Amino acid sequence: MKPRPSSALVTLPPRRPLRAAGWILAGLAAIAALGSGSLAADPVPRCDDETFLRRASLDLIGRPPSPAEIEAFLADPRTGKRDAAIDRLLDDPDWSRNWARYFRDVILFRRTDDRAVLMAKPLEDYLAARLRNGSSWATVAREFVTAVGVPSEHGETAIILAQMGDTADIAAEVSRIFLGVQIQCAQCHDHFTDRWKRRQFHEFAAFFPRIAIRPAAGQGIDRFEVASFDADPRRPKGKKPDNPRRGDLEHVMPDLDDPAAPGTVMTPSFFLGAGGVPLGTSDLARRQAVAAAITADANPWFARAVVNRLWTDLVGDGFYSGIDDIGPDREVRDAARLDALATSFVASGHDLRRLFREILATDAYQRESRSRAGPDRAVGSANCPQRLRADQLFTQVLATLGVEEAPSDATAKERRQPGRPRLPRMAFAQVFGYDPSLPREEIVGSIPQVLLLMNSKPLSVAIDGNRRFTVLGRLLQEHADDRVVADELYLRTLARHPTPDELAACLDHVASAGARTAGFEDVFWALINSAEFVHRK
Repeated sequence: MKPRPSSALVTLPPRRPLRAAGWILAGLAAIAALGSGSLAADPVPRCDDETFLRRASLDLIGRPPSPAEIEAFLADPRTGKRDAAIDRLLDDPDWSRNWARYFRDVILFRRTDDRAVLMAKPLEDYLAARLRNGSSWATVAREFVTAVGVPSEHGETAIILAQMGDTADIAAEVSRIFLGVQIQCAQCHDHFTDRWKRRQFHEFAAFFPRIAIRPAAGQGIDRFEVASFDADPRRPKGKKPDNPRRGDLEHVMPDLDDPAAPGTVMTPSFFLGAGGVPLGTSDLARRQAVAAAITADANPWFARAVVNRLWTDLVGDGFYSGIDDIGPDREVRDAARLDALATSFVASGHDLRRLFREILATDAYQRESRSRAGPDRAVGSANCPQRLRADQLFTQVLATLGVEEAPSDATAKERRQPGRPRLPRMAFAQVFGYDPSLPREEIVGSIPQVLLLMNSKPLSVAIDGNRRFTVLGRLLQEHADDRVVADELYLRTLARHPTPDELAACLDHVASAGARTAGFEDVFWALINSAEFVHRK
């Protein structure tokens, strides 16, 4: 195979003219219209159908649309075809798997013990099952907070195991994930920028001291199990416990002036409202109490946290500057739209599918993409380009190249066997993975990412036009017309037809390459290594 060209052949398509509003899901007109006044001076038009279908497919099911799906969508004359596409994608089993992987990363990227990565598979399976069967987000949250059991059978123990049972760390993660409040900043002192006091953090942590991480007889992550610890250890005074991760029966706030002093025993109390329990309450009862307080309809921050998180991920520009750093003392933009979505989410019984449907139906989601200009830009004035998560990119590579995923238990030697390449998902996760809770502007590319796509041997084999089993090999055998091959490669890689200028550039390169196969290998390679391929716009 000849050396690859140094420059890609991809340019963004020209701006499309403004299209009619077309449709909106029943009952969502008020939500979709909120904030539209701020856009009147310079409205951003809706994106074209190709962009919408790729965006919605990657966002919802974690893979791009196939060429056949694209052509069928473009040929559909119905004004409500975007509505129908959203419903179809939400009904796809891949929706639950894709978003299970998203929340898996939300939990495990903030782990304090690397052994918790062994929780990835049971956590993903647990979340996928809950999303698939329509469990409410409140049910999922309560199960995480009250979890006990062996990890392989109880993926909901992941938050506790990711923090290896540490009382303060569990409290911090529960607050961050389900309330969007970074109350851990008040662990050692009153919060500098929020109203939370040090006492409030430790009162909240007092719900979690009776969690025990106990040795178990299994292998891997099943060497541990999560259990309640309600019995008095009855150890001699001053002697350290034989299991330092076991914890004590009640949580103690240390004395900052005298660390050697006994400290203050804290009574469990919920910092955002009612939900306290008396000292001596059993582990399960206190965790059930705080789980109920967190997910109560009267607590607005439970709904706002997930609405802000999903809106930021789907539209790219959140109601708060942080995905998981919100609260009563944080500046909110477009509060009316946030409240409308949160109120609807609570009224639906915390139905995540409905929340996704509502967000994707808004003009904000369906507008053309623009880069993030800054905090003064109106929320929802345009969609923002998003770098694909590792799982989305990996699935897109599989679909584009027509190759299979290597089984998770396959050895390196088995993956190097000659013949059709099989790609390991873990390799992409290690190189392309990022914490989904980070601000989007902090997520950038890296040299290892570029090298993996440019020089990976399995990918080089998969784009070899001389092999009959490859996508390119089949295209070159089946189509003598270079225009058809170029068009098909664009549909497979970028889920759109090439512009006239892009098509001309491809054909000119193939004609000048000296060999048709080598020329199209260069085109295919350039498309896969383009910025557009690793982003969704």
